[in-house]
Amino acid sequence: MKSNILLALLISLFISTGLFSQRELKRGKLKQYSNKQSDSINTFSSTTVTLSGKTKYTDYKIISHKRDTTYIDTTLTLQKEYKFNYLRKDLFEFLEFHNQGQAVNNLGYSFNNVYRFPDIGFSAKQASYFNIDDIDYFEVPTPTTEILYRTGLQQGQVLDALFTLNFSKRLNVSLSYKGLRSLGAYRQALVSNGNFRGTFQYRTKKNQYQIKGHLTSQDFFHQENGGLTAESLVNFIEDDPNFTTRARLDVNLTDSESQFDGNRVYIEQSYKLLSSKDSINNKDFSNLKVGHILTNENKTYEFIQGSLNTAFFGTANSSNPRDKKATSKITSNELNLEFNSKYVLGKFKAKTNFTNYSYGYDTILNSNSSVNRLKLEGNAISFGADWNAKIKNFQLNADASITPGNGRLSGNFLKGEAVYEKDSVFSVKGTLLLSSKSPNFNTLLHQSEYDAYNWQNDFSNVNTRDIGFDLKSKWLNASLNFTNLDNYTYFDEESKPQQFANQITYLKVKANREFKLGKFALDNTLMYQNVSSGSSVFRVPEFVTRNTFYYTDYWFKGKPMLVNIGVTFKYFTKYNVNAYNPLLAEFRIQNDEQIGFPTIDVFFNAQVRRTRLYFKVDNATSSLTDKNYFSAPNYPYRDLTIRFGLVWNWFI
Repeated sequence: MKSNILLALLISLFISTGLFSQRELKRGKLKQYSNKQSDSINTFSSTTVTLSGKTKYTDYKIISHKRDTTYIDTTLTLQKEYKFNYLRKDLFEFLEFHNQGQAVNNLGYSFNNVYRFPDIGFSAKQASYFNIDDIDYFEVPTPTTEILYRTGLQQGQVLDALFTLNFSKRLNVSLSYKGLRSLGAYRQALVSNGNFRGTFQYRTKKNQYQIKGHLTSQDFFHQENGGLTAESLVNFIEDDPNFTTRARLDVNLTDSESQFDGNRVYIEQSYKLLSSKDSINNKDFSNLKVGHILTNENKTYEFIQGSLNTAFFGTANSSNPRDKKATSKITSNELNLEFNSKYVLGKFKAKTNFTNYSYGYDTILNSNSSVNRLKLEGNAISFGADWNAKIKNFQLNADASITPGNGRLSGNFLKGEAVYEKDSVFSVKGTLLLSSKSPNFNTLLHQSEYDAYNWQNDFSNVNTRDIGFDLKSKWLNASLNFTNLDNYTYFDEESKPQQFANQITYLKVKANREFKLGKFALDNTLMYQNVSSGSSVFRVPEFVTRNTFYYTDYWFKGKPMLVNIGVTFKYFTKYNVNAYNPLLAEFRIQNDEQIGFPTIDVFFNAQVRRTRLYFKVDNATSSLTDKNYFSAPNYPYRDLTIRFGLVWNWFI
């Protein structure tokens, strides 16, 4: 299925490139436009077929789900180096497994994106899942393409392709597909993932009617090896020369696989019922909109084995081993009424939401279990409001909702933020989050052929309170978060879901500062964490640091190439890192092993016009250090690995 989607995407890309043109083209030299970001969109040769109109980098817009607008950036920076990975985000607070696309362990926790309703769970398989907030929309004057390619580990690669165009100024369509296949260095470690996304947005001439939406189809297939056996673990730690080829090491599982799939349809539309003009300033000062948001999302998870492994998972009994999928279906319809006026200092939206959910199995899988319920099903009605206002240099945002009743979706949500920005010198943001919602569905109901992995729980809502402060300036970037958690839900040492009876108190402080001297720079990021209450179940390292020393300069006559060469040191202090359970696709607490180690990565990156080339050596000093680097107990981190890749933008 993934190959068919990719083929269709590539065909659409080349056909659309040839057929669609959004402005009249003519031959000639494109007028150069200066801009502070030195974006290379405008760096064309005199023989290029160019646009008759004036096109600048600010015309190529990326619009987030929350309608924040940025621009397609083709520059080469250190932040691009940090984000050149499969997840395409800075992994400072994460600990990757050896093969890209596998699970990632947490070095820190963020509660900025707490969702209102519970999810299916199996969270280790959703590290690269695109949620609603992860989908971007576009507005571009010409057809635009971005291709990311990155080598995999032992036979494999990543390809992330984007194609977007505007049929008119008011209608945009985009197609994206990210595919990964990587064998891995150890036995039974194959990863094969696919993420398809299609988006559109349209508005009428006077913006009276607006609609946007997206479609996603995502699948994640992983072989599961359960980590190294006890004997192989000794061979790895003692650096036995007979096992430098990691595929020679034995693993606990030899015929186990997991499959996680998800698809979603999202449509958001609004219609302006009333609009009036401010006769003095001649601008819209009030309007009334009615809106509707439809979300339909299905997720499934299945752990597949050729034969039962009771030595690793315990005793088993199955009445019907074929129908093992856990399935979640959520359909949500929101109706809202938005009022925008100077009398409310901005935009106010009242909303009501009707949600239908279903999670469970088709049959009882284990006759020895006490589970007597196949599904969790129900409906819920939520009421809420949003408020957005700008007062001089202050931006105020608030989002609140409540879901009354005693059902699984009952709870409340409040998120507020105040941002003060002083020109481009600095900005300060304060945030408040209050959330009460049910734990994920797989902690409430789970079935398995193995006796120890069947449960049916009636847990209380997890209550989250988070206060945060962020400072961004040219001198220092810093953030502070203070979090309280009640009824924190986790998996214990026996991989059973539990709720912590006491309160968890968590403090996280992070700071970043870069020092520059000529063509050289030193970028430093330090994170301090403290769990003053609840550290027996909520585990984080006390310190995490990352320091990058790098050199930046243009090479060759005429400055055709910008190079970025450096070395990155990362270290986290020892702590009881969570263990990984392949059957549950979840992390559990463990008290047997502490992990904390340094890594050194070397990179050589270059930019030629709108193409960024990346060459990197991961864990470059692994052959010189002790073999104490693990992503989770029994799961070694990667050895020295050479990566190559590129990001290439086309603006037609």
